Amino acid sequence: MSTFLTVLTLIVMGLVAIVLVRGLVNMARGGSGNTSNKLMQARILLQAVAILLIMFTLWITGGGR
Repeated sequence: MSTFLTVLTLIVMGLVAIVLVRGLVNMARGGSGNTSNKLMQARILLQAVAILLIMFTLWITGGGR
């Protein structure tokens, strides 16, 4: 179970990085402000999910004890 959660957490963290880079590229190219806003919202949501998964994984595994 903890291996699954660890892999899932890493995937979500990768998605956060991808959305962040897409937002930076959009901003650098002078893209739509609406697109930048949607990417920011997606990044914040993915970061929240990643943090929750990290906390849940630590709780399941005993926090590294």
